[in-house]
Amino acid sequence: MAVILGIDPGLAATGYGVIRVDGSRLRHVAHGAVITEPEQDRGGRLLAIRDALTEVLARYRPDQAGVESLFFSRNVRSALPVAEARGVILMCLADAGIAFAEHTPLRVKQAVLGHGNADKQQIGAMVRVLFRLGADDPLPHHAADALAVAVCHAHSAPLEERAKTR
Repeated sequence: MAVILGIDPGLAATGYGVIRVDGSRLRHVAHGAVITEPEQDRGGRLLAIRDALTEVLARYRPDQAGVESLFFSRNVRSALPVAEARGVILMCLADAGIAFAEHTPLRVKQAVLGHGNADKQQIGAMVRVLFRLGADDPLPHHAADALAVAVCHAHSAPLEERAKTR
C-alpha cells in the first residue's frame, strides 16, 4: 500500500490531492488548494506555498509524489511564476525525502480520461466518478487536477519501476 501526493503547481493556486493505492485500487484521502493573495509580494506567496505544502506532507506522509510539469506555449512571462512555485514544491519534496516524478498535462489527461483532449470540467467530473465524490463535495479545479496527477502517477509508477529493473 502506498500514499501518493499529486500536485498541480501554480503561484495563485497550488492544488494537492492525496490518494492511497492498494494493488489496483485507488482511494481518495484528501484534496485541497493553497490559494495565495495577489496583493502579497511574490516572496510571501512562495513562502505560503512552502508552509502549506510542508503541513500537507507532515499530515499525510506520502510515500511518493507526482507533479504536473510546466507547460506554456507563447506567454513565457506567465510561466515564470508557475516555475518559481514548482521550484518551491520540488524543494519541499526533496527536503522531506519524497521521491517524485513529473507528468505532462497530456499524460495526466490520458491517464484519467483515456485521451488528451479534456478540459477542466471533464477532468473534475471524472475525478468525482473515480473517487465517488458527491456533487456537494467542494472540488476546486486545481484540486481535481492534482488528484488526476496522483492517479497518473499511480498508473505510471509501476511501469517506471519495471523499466528500471530491465
